[in-house]
Amino acid sequence: MAGQFLTNTERVRYEQVPSIISEEDLNVHFHLSEADQALIKEQRGNGQRLGFACQLCLIKFMGYLPNDWLTTVPAPLLERLSDQLDTNPNDLQHYSVRRNTRSGETRSDHLQHTLKYLHFTRWTPMDAAQLESWLLERALEHDKPTLLLDLACEKLIQSRILRPAIGSLERMVVAVRGQAYTETYRRLSSMLDQKLRAELDALLVVEEDSTYTRFSQLREEPNANTPSNIKSSLNKYVSLLDIGVSEWDLSMLNPNRRKFLAQKARRSTNQELQRMNNEKRYPILIAFLHQNLIDITDSILDMYSAFLEEVQHKCKREMEDYQRRTAMAKDNAMATLNLAAAMVVDEENISTEELRRHIFERVSKEELTKAVTVTQEILRPTRDNFLSFIDNYYTRLRRFSAYFLRTLTFLSPLKDDKFLYAIEIVTDLQSGARKKIPEDAPIDFITPTWAKYVFDGAPRDEDSLPVKRAYEWCVLYNLKDKLSSGDIFVGNSRRYADPEGYLVPKAYWSDSKEEVCQQLYISSNPYNRINQKIKESEELLPLVSDLLNGTDEIRLEEGILVVPRLQAQELPDSAAELESLISARLPLVDLSELLMEVNSWTKFTDHFISIHDGKVPGESQIKRVYASLLSNACNIPWVDMARSTNIDYYDLLWSIRSYQREDTLKQANNHLVNYHHQEWLTALWGGGTLSSSDGQRFPVSGKIRNAKAQIKYFGYGKGVTFYTHTSDQYSQYGSKVIASTERDAMYVLDEILNNETELNILEHTTDTAGYTDLVFGLFDLLGMQFSPRLRDIKDQKLSKIKGKDFDRPATRYPSLKFTGVVNPEYIASRWDDLLRIAGSMKLGYVTASLFIGKLQSYPRRNNLTYVLQEYGRLIKTGFILRYLASESLRRKINTQLNKGEALHALRNFLWFGGDGKIRKKQQEEQQEQALCLNVATNCVVLWNTVYMQQILNEMQSQGYPVNPNDISHLSPARFTHINRLGKYFFDFDEKALNGKLRDLRINA
Repeated sequence: MAGQFLTNTERVRYEQVPSIISEEDLNVHFHLSEADQALIKEQRGNGQRLGFACQLCLIKFMGYLPNDWLTTVPAPLLERLSDQLDTNPNDLQHYSVRRNTRSGETRSDHLQHTLKYLHFTRWTPMDAAQLESWLLERALEHDKPTLLLDLACEKLIQSRILRPAIGSLERMVVAVRGQAYTETYRRLSSMLDQKLRAELDALLVVEEDSTYTRFSQLREEPNANTPSNIKSSLNKYVSLLDIGVSEWDLSMLNPNRRKFLAQKARRSTNQELQRMNNEKRYPILIAFLHQNLIDITDSILDMYSAFLEEVQHKCKREMEDYQRRTAMAKDNAMATLNLAAAMVVDEENISTEELRRHIFERVSKEELTKAVTVTQEILRPTRDNFLSFIDNYYTRLRRFSAYFLRTLTFLSPLKDDKFLYAIEIVTDLQSGARKKIPEDAPIDFITPTWAKYVFDGAPRDEDSLPVKRAYEWCVLYNLKDKLSSGDIFVGNSRRYADPEGYLVPKAYWSDSKEEVCQQLYISSNPYNRINQKIKESEELLPLVSDLLNGTDEIRLEEGILVVPRLQAQELPDSAAELESLISARLPLVDLSELLMEVNSWTKFTDHFISIHDGKVPGESQIKRVYASLLSNACNIPWVDMARSTNIDYYDLLWSIRSYQREDTLKQANNHLVNYHHQEWLTALWGGGTLSSSDGQRFPVSGKIRNAKAQIKYFGYGKGVTFYTHTSDQYSQYGSKVIASTERDAMYVLDEILNNETELNILEHTTDTAGYTDLVFGLFDLLGMQFSPRLRDIKDQKLSKIKGKDFDRPATRYPSLKFTGVVNPEYIASRWDDLLRIAGSMKLGYVTASLFIGKLQSYPRRNNLTYVLQEYGRLIKTGFILRYLASESLRRKINTQLNKGEALHALRNFLWFGGDGKIRKKQQEEQQEQALCLNVATNCVVLWNTVYMQQILNEMQSQGYPVNPNDISHLSPARFTHINRLGKYFFDFDEKALNGKLRDLRINA
């Protein structure tokens, strides 16, 4: 019906008392204050008191009193209220039974009395108008209808208005979602002049001499880091500037609204946009162009950096080939010349007159000439640097470099940065405006490695002039590095913007610092935290010193720290037997059925909101949703999945584009994690406060721009990494696609800070690749414990505390590598900067990976990088001392990382299609595929957990002694009972073909 979006199951949830109420809600909403109890005791009889209390608490909890509440109140709720009122839950059966009084009148009187006591009022048309106005603002922030409905219910409770029937609010939500487009159009109307309208309409028209619209071209992303792709992207960038996109001010629209509209544009066809009315089409296209300018800018700079890295890589390979060929030629030449020289000095057997003839009999003139040439080459300066081969790629560079430098505007956070002048010089040289390098060209950025090439081996002094082509290369490579570090930034970019813009604005920070400190549970007084960390180290130093001097396994051998690998704990016989019994009783199940069964419990597909109409999948779409989800999760090509499921390919494709987006997949995954968190068995595996992260590498097929080469994992191919976060309860709450060459440490914090599940992550572990001093410091500032497994712990550099006398016997430093010094006063002097960095990440101003990447490549290390590293070394020193002193800590870390490895095995089991190779070209599609794999993995983990619980309950009811300690050794990351390949049928009717061949397909 029009004006409805809830399913029947969802509508019941709003109209009836929940059958399960969490302990937290019972404590908050069903606790009776002294005033509550005084009011309730005015009622006569236990039944009346209990019924009155139920109404009172249900209105506080739901903002609404269901008609059938008397028969649907759950037992735990009645028990909680009965205990407080000293009544019996069964007394509710006698509620409203009065002589000469109809029960309905009693309940009505109680409702009126309750509303008056709680200061609630009944719903009126004026309330509807005010709520609709408020809800419209929320619709401009969030488009999900169920979220808007929940916000409306919460708003009514806050405003103390008794909620109307859910259908009324449902129709209101549908109305405001439509009004959101009208309001968006109104806010943008001042910029929508006739010229811009014409340009927006022209985006959807097929251009002459082309089969594509400009909208389709803008939506298409490059798939390789080639000069042609860079030029093509620069053309798009210029076209957006011509429209005036860089000058648009869209601050009147919430960022979430802009993101939603831009995403809707990317997932809509040209025809769908043309069919929309102006109030929808123009805002969608404006948001798309605004976001597209940012994406294209970042894409151009990414391709530029990748192109130069590829040139450097190829030059190094050419240098290695050259050195190998030179070595072989040198050996051959020396052998030839040695032979000729031996005959020259053999005066007894060879006369001077016969010398030439004897030499040419043994060595041809060509071989001897070649040997002489090689030796002359050897006497020249050796080509021992990749820069000696870089000019081979100058022609490829020139295909885009002049256009690139002219088009983008480069800025610097430093006043009078001379490097901007160097960029200007190279731009003029490549565009032909200059013929030679001016005498005042900046050269202070040229490193010794580059100087030898730039000055052609001449001594570098004030009178030396750089070689033109070499200077261009040097400036362009330095530009790449400075863009990465933030020393140079570009407007209209996100990843290459001014680093200062990533932080909370200083004006706002002064007002919000105390609030942020409360959220981080950290004091704005630096000495409170610093002294606490120093004290922890002081207490650990003598323990570690005694440990190393004793006979413990951790020891010093000839001054080298030895930390033996932890011995695997043997499973008790009872645990092994329990594991065997669990495996034998688990039902055999098809992967598709498992997915559908889990959805029947959790309704996680209700989070798959259509990008087109905002509705959840109905009965006609749900099969396509299952198929598309498994297609991405198992890496099965869409065409193959369509054929296997007898679903039309275009229907399957429509389902993927409509329902499977990063936001909907995250919400569905969060729902599964939360559901799993509530199962009793998960508490025996962990409390949901510890997690780990690790990368899982997948090869790619074809040209994929973000894929990188790594011989160790991909041979001579390329691949990407799915970096996944796993809780101690075996659920996976986050995943991100990253380049395989990037260090894990950059991305450790991203999913933890973005965690929206009920898991309260307080401690996190990784392997060695996930650690840096910066990460140690950031974790502590954000109120969490970082506990990595350090493979090379014997080489870790620990830090002494400046000004502290730790040489006295009680706190003497153990014989470890205390080669660093931490200055507490320096950290304290920059404490506000550290808090501002942590606050910026906590409040979502910047992702941790982006900011860590900037800090790690920042040349001006006397600033934020230094102080964060200094603080990180303090935290790391304390952790390593604790790590050495506590075997239980080392074992806990190892156990958690093993859980992640077990889930990697499960994910590999699920990832069986397409030869295991990723074929998605764009990172957005890869991210969606990674999240689909997360959803499927969590479905398997949840299904296993629920059935393992059922088996354990059944065994206990049959008298089998189950030890809780044995249960903790079980794992839900199991898959031998799952059929992932579907089923084949071998029923063949020979008579149907009657000896003939099948009909051939018509060639379309």
